[in-house]
Amino acid sequence: MQRINLKPDDLDEQNRRFAQRPLEQAVFLNSVPKSGSHLLRNILRMFVPVAQQYQDEFIQHAILQQHIAAFKSRAPLLSWGHLFFSDASAILTADCRKVLLVRDPYSWVLAKARFLLSDQFTGDLDHLKTDPVTPEQLINLVIFGIHRKNPGLHDSYMFNAVAWLGTGIHLVRYEELMAALGALDRPEGEGYFDGLLNACGLARPDDWKERIRIGSDRRRSGTARENLSLRSSHLPEELNDFQRRLVDAAYPGLRPLLGYE
Repeated sequence: MQRINLKPDDLDEQNRRFAQRPLEQAVFLNSVPKSGSHLLRNILRMFVPVAQQYQDEFIQHAILQQHIAAFKSRAPLLSWGHLFFSDASAILTADCRKVLLVRDPYSWVLAKARFLLSDQFTGDLDHLKTDPVTPEQLINLVIFGIHRKNPGLHDSYMFNAVAWLGTGIHLVRYEELMAALGALDRPEGEGYFDGLLNACGLARPDDWKERIRIGSDRRRSGTARENLSLRSSHLPEELNDFQRRLVDAAYPGLRPLLGYE
């Protein structure tokens, strides 16, 4: 069993400071795990009434049937998760606007490795925090996966992202989202968030910048890098050239397919 332990945030209270328009169509925020899921979710939570946010769970394939209400409620809801593409997920989300968040696989590997070493992640991989596994070994374990314990890069991207492409989803790249956050006061930032909100069926209110600044505040994200309690900080800031070649070997053509060159 693997668990993620996060402190509650105050975004429901922050949300109620603003006039909210009812959501007219269900929206599902899908993502590859460790791609900035909480960041995207927290931003969009600031534009949807709390009563229309499905906060029970980050919905995943294994528990999908327990959370059908997220997609089939009488009132449309904003929901989120790490959902494989399958017949069941395609059918259940058919009436939803769908956003898919991805991250450059090169940086994803390190984000996933850091998370495995954090106190926020607990379960049958806790030995990685204390046993003598080198940074290079941990990086390879993330790239290729751990048999029957943790999926590698190929499966994480194949079923959570690539299989959804071309089905009417709105693709969000983490790096572009971060760049837009740094450009809120410039036309490119305004244009980016216009497109994102429009993809979700949301109008851009006059106070949109304040809402985004609150939702994107990294202090409110339990999985932001600086908020993780790491058992070890010996991982590199970037993959070396050989490790990048390993990523490319694990999933040839992935980065160009997602728009990374």
